[in-house]
Amino acid sequence: MNPLELERLCVDACALAREAGDAILAVYDSEFAVEHKEDRSPLTAADIASHRAIVAGLGRLTPALPVLSEESAEIPYLERARWTRYWLVDPLDGTREFVKRNGEFTVNIALIDQQRPVLGVVQAPVTGEIWFAWAGGGAFGQASAASEARRLRTRPRAVPLVVPGSRSHGSEREADLLSRVGEFEKLPLGSSLKFCRIAEGSADLYLRLGPTSEWDTAAAQCVLEQAGGGVIDFAGLPLRCNARESLLNGDFIAFGDPTTDWARLFA
Repeated sequence: MNPLELERLCVDACALAREAGDAILAVYDSEFAVEHKEDRSPLTAADIASHRAIVAGLGRLTPALPVLSEESAEIPYLERARWTRYWLVDPLDGTREFVKRNGEFTVNIALIDQQRPVLGVVQAPVTGEIWFAWAGGGAFGQASAASEARRLRTRPRAVPLVVPGSRSHGSEREADLLSRVGEFEKLPLGSSLKFCRIAEGSADLYLRLGPTSEWDTAAAQCVLEQAGGGVIDFAGLPLRCNARESLLNGDFIAFGDPTTDWARLFA
């Protein structure tokens, strides 16, 4: 798809993300119940409401394209393997943060083409912030629907390095790896917000050790890449989507400064 087509789709995907965010907030402001999936991850009515809003909207927008969502992830690989272009959605990234009511959760919508995220939208329902990008068009952020979009650019490696990290995960191995970067400050932060803060130049590096799903990362990966950064595995290769039966990512490095050989640093 050319950049003009992607830009038009991105505008519509942003509107869908905001609609899904409104559906999430309707639940967030109520006394909601929390269920658990087979993997013990939490599930709420907000996840389902957002999923339904996004899937219905994408069906109207691009009826020929399949949609893979966290809440409909049972599609067999033999079917998925035939897809060259599809939507990849996390209706509520950071359900644990949603349950804690700390506001650090997002709506993630990505368009995947030839295993690469070529369009990404990340929306934070509580603050109203949105980050979006498309291949060949750059990355942008808005503080609210009424504000002007600003172009995003990552910053050169800062001293001290600002390292956003999950409020729900962490390890001794992460501490060991971070000891190699010099002076740094940790920034506790949930969901895809970690990538977005790097993309807008207010943070530098996010290490993820342990499994995440492709829908957790694809939209924010697009935003960060188009802002000048990257998301790579520990071999230095960009994350790819739908390349194998499992939808789980391996360990990865999300960074802002492309002049540092992060894979070599952490090898």
